[in-house]
Amino acid sequence: MNGRLRRGFERAAGSYDRHAGVQREVTARLLERLDFVRVDPARVLDLGAGTGDGAARLQARFPRARVLAADFAPAMLRRARAERGVRLACACDAFRLPLAARSVDLAFSSSTLQWCEPLDGALAELLRVLRPGGLLLFATYGPDTLRELRAAQAAAGIAGGVNEFRDMHPIGDLLTAQGWADPVLDAERLDVSYASPEALLRELRGVGSRRAAPGAPVSRGRLQAMLDAYPRGADGRVRATYEVIYGHALGPAGRAAEDGAATVPLEALGRPPRA
Repeated sequence: MNGRLRRGFERAAGSYDRHAGVQREVTARLLERLDFVRVDPARVLDLGAGTGDGAARLQARFPRARVLAADFAPAMLRRARAERGVRLACACDAFRLPLAARSVDLAFSSSTLQWCEPLDGALAELLRVLRPGGLLLFATYGPDTLRELRAAQAAAGIAGGVNEFRDMHPIGDLLTAQGWADPVLDAERLDVSYASPEALLRELRGVGSRRAAPGAPVSRGRLQAMLDAYPRGADGRVRATYEVIYGHALGPAGRAAEDGAATVPLEALGRPPRA
């Protein structure tokens, strides 16, 4: 994952928890899906753990499991340990996880895969570390996400200001093509209200989503035009759509372990990365 993206999340570590209401809600809804699955994992991976909300909840749900919080931003993981008591943390790239093949029973990822390009590389790495029959559970965002902001930016002549989110069906096709067993995906839309477009932009910057929030390269005139173009309700507030895609799949049985990657057992990751 690119350095510019990593630096954005590093800078956002101190403000993330104040602004991550949507991300916490999505994580909570994703965790609810475990209520319908019979699983008692010994080793759990939280990919894109951020400040540890999901990892801490997973540890509470599976107290006997070893839960590894993995994120490419060390500053996020420091907060995860300091503020949420996350014990196992690893600063690493989603495309090259320092884990042995077939070493994870449950791979969990909330609000992360939309940042992983190419997505097939991240999913292939998750497939590598997941044991046969292990569970992948994830939440990401679909193309209707922030559609109001995208329209306002287009009206102001601001190009490429919002992520190009993937549709649910190509993600499902990709899982099938890679050999994941029994992939299932569904989507829902969250309608979130903000006092103003500026409040929405502050939230996006606060969680590290710099691409969705115009910065210095955008002139004041274009920025104001975007704010003026953003639709407001009768109450004066603005709304933002989040299309949340949920998915789960199983690691297929009978896979051969892959060679050529530098890996270590999950048990060896007993200490967090140093600051």
